[in-house]
Parts: sequence; C-alpha cells; structure tokens
Amino acid sequence: MNVLLIEDERKIAAFVKAGLKEQGFVIEHCSDGIVGFDKASTQVFDVIVLDIMLPGRDGLSLLKGLRKAGNATPVILLTARNELDDRIEGLNLGADDYLAKPFFVEELVARLHALVRRVVGERQNVLVQGVWRLDRISREVTCYGASIDLTSREFNLIEYLMRSPGRVFTRTQILEHVWGYDFDPSTNVVDVCIQRIRRKLAVVAESQSPIESIRGVGYQFCKDAGGSSSK
Repeated sequence: MNVLLIEDERKIAAFVKAGLKEQGFVIEHCSDGIVGFDKASTQVFDVIVLDIMLPGRDGLSLLKGLRKAGNATPVILLTARNELDDRIEGLNLGADDYLAKPFFVEELVARLHALVRRVVGERQNVLVQGVWRLDRISREVTCYGASIDLTSREFNLIEYLMRSPGRVFTRTQILEHVWGYDFDPSTNVVDVCIQRIRRKLAVVAESQSPIESIRGVGYQFCKDAGGSSSK
C-alpha cells in the first residue's frame, strides 16, 4: 500500500514512517503543505495521512483543494485532541477518518487497512494479471493457487509493477517508490531484487517470469502474464 504522509513534526513523522515500513507500507513523506498538495495532485497513492497544522498550506485547505479538484484519494487526518472543530470541518470537507495525537502506530495501521477496504472495496485490493494474483490485504502473490514466498520488499516491488502492467518503470522510479530514496548510479539493488523475484516466480509457474527487462530502460510486468519471455 502506498501512503503519502504529510506531517511537519519530525518525531511523529519518524515513528510513523518506521512503524508503517515495518508493516510493509511504501511511504512518501513531506513536511510542507504546498509540497504535499503537489505530490497528492500529481502522484498516485492508496491513502493520504494528513496533519492539520502545516507550514506553507494547512491541512484543511489542502484537503479542500484536493476534493475540489476531484481527487478522491482516502484521507486520514492527524489532529490534536482538543481540535474538535477542526475534526468536524475536516470530515465535512471530505476526510474519511481522523486520529487524535498522541496515538499508537498500530492503530494507524488498522485504520489504514479498514479505510482502504471501506473506500476502495475489497475487490480492488486484489490485482490479477493472467495466472498471477496479488492480494494487498493478505500480502500474498499466488500462481495457479500456489503461494510465492516473498519478502516485504519483494512484495512491494511486484505490486508496484503489477499496478500498471505493460508500463516500463525505470530503475530510478522503482528505487524511489519501493526503497524510498534517490537513485545511486553505482547501486544494483533493483536488479538484484528483480532477479531474485524472477527466480521465485519462474519456479512456481514452471515457466519464464512475467517480469521483463527492457534493455537500457527498466522493467515491466507483462500484460501477457501467463509466462512471458525475459530479455
């Protein structure tokens, strides 16, 4: 699940990022409302965790702008305990849930899962391409009913590719979205992880992996996902 966290308090942002990453979430974080609005408007996220008090542009104004623009991404507001009026206004502006500070990250995780199930719908938590089936809730990838043993990072990577079958993603894009940091030309971490996933998928499918390399560009999950050739 891809989460945009817009929170300017460093300690809160740090523990939320650490807690969500442990649960397998992919986190994009920013601490400014203007930057947050730009990211929310131009990138695709499963849910936005939004603080109300932000520099640049406050959370309620940001939320109002997103909904006015037709952006329906689910939003969880982070509020102080005494901000009852702000919580009510936020819900009226289109927020889907709120969480009062201080909170346990386990509660945020539970609310994120519940929110995605309620707003997006259970069937959209399942990606199917040919013989491949990915369940975002159980975090399981299967082929012909057989489950593939994947690490959290491997699952996040194959989910990222499966969301847009046939689209070629560069190593930079994959590294930013799955590992959460900028591209280092000297690292081959993406290629190593891809090769590991390919071997696991090929064994279960008894055919070649559906992840295809595009020389000099990056990788894609083939639309013909019944067993495509790898270059």
